[in-house]
Amino acid sequence: MQNIKMFFKSKKPEPAKQDSTMSQDLAIITQMNQEFATSLDLNETLQTSLEVIIKRINAQAANIFLIEEKKQVFQCIASKHQAYLEDYEIPLTQGVMGKAVLQKKCIRVGDVRKDVREIAEFYFDLDNKTNFTTYSVLCAPLIAANECIGVIHCLNKKTTNKLFEENDRKLLETLATPAALAIRNARMAKELIDKNRMQKEIEIVGEIQKNLLSKNREAPFPIAGINIPAKVVSGDFYNFSDLGDGKYGFGVADVSGKGIKSSLLMSKASSLYRCLSKTMFSAADLLNLLNKEICETAARGMFVTMLIGIYDSKKKEILIANAGHEPPLIYSKDGKFSNHTESGPPLGIMPKIKYNETILKFSESSMYVFTDGITEIKDPNGEMLGSEGFENYIKKYQSTPNNSRLKVIIEDIVKSGKIQKDDLTIVVVDGN
Repeated sequence: MQNIKMFFKSKKPEPAKQDSTMSQDLAIITQMNQEFATSLDLNETLQTSLEVIIKRINAQAANIFLIEEKKQVFQCIASKHQAYLEDYEIPLTQGVMGKAVLQKKCIRVGDVRKDVREIAEFYFDLDNKTNFTTYSVLCAPLIAANECIGVIHCLNKKTTNKLFEENDRKLLETLATPAALAIRNARMAKELIDKNRMQKEIEIVGEIQKNLLSKNREAPFPIAGINIPAKVVSGDFYNFSDLGDGKYGFGVADVSGKGIKSSLLMSKASSLYRCLSKTMFSAADLLNLLNKEICETAARGMFVTMLIGIYDSKKKEILIANAGHEPPLIYSKDGKFSNHTESGPPLGIMPKIKYNETILKFSESSMYVFTDGITEIKDPNGEMLGSEGFENYIKKYQSTPNNSRLKVIIEDIVKSGKIQKDDLTIVVVDGN
């Protein structure tokens, strides 16, 4: 009887072995958390994740697929020991990856060749494309903040039968949690860095634009301008210059839309104007040439309104041509306002249009050329300033020298409670 008891006596060392394994896995998870906490580089985080997981799972290959929300596909962004995966986009509904995301749990396919589901067919097809042979699969969803951002995908255990076991599945499920948090944090850090870099580039574009604008001069120079962008970059432009022999050229433009595309088109239009206006003294010919250039390169649906003028202080006249821009306000010495409404279409719409130019008598008057951001600026009740409101500010500050007059006008408009949502641009030409 004693011999029988001895024969059936249970072995005791097994729990110690399990405790050792659990301690090892806990140490690995702690190590992963520490390493991930110090790395906000997405590629470094991905590679570290795969190296740790392959070593602990004892897998032949492993991959990380992230979900591309717009296309609703998996994209492989990190891979160890399986080639060509970056060439393929896998629909979210396909294979064990799709099931892992749908069920939000780690899935094990013990033996792909014995699996009667569509999973087997999926892997045979993928193996043909990647020159790889799949025997067994583990796939864990990457879940962070209740959001599934992708999957970790392990292939073939490095054992004789190459098959994963249930303990492997549980382990990958555990390791996937810190990996998911690390990948989410690294991706958010990358997005923030990219956003900051883009913001910096936008600020540089804004500085370049400011340098394209003419600088105001001391009296008695007859022209002054101001531009206050609604954001960092502006879709408005102005330029003026001394052409010699008592003549002064000026141009004001407003590009349709907002953002980088508009600012780039503005930069092109302003550069062309600055270059061509020094040798072309016909406002109409200059608009014709600018229109041709902009029609060839402007993005679909984009256009530029522009008014070009040449003031001749000796003849006391002003030559203007208008391409869809706001009619200029003329404030005469008798305190009355008038405007010149003749205009052609904006630049960039009709390539073969021919613009007209008009000569106006201009003495002891001021011409204000502005963009619609001025007249369309609104108060908190939604009421626009309008032409009449703008005229009141002109009357109020007409006696101020032109190189500071426009700044005072805009400051007063804004201080009165008007809310700027568009670029504010004004150029004034004072006739003697």
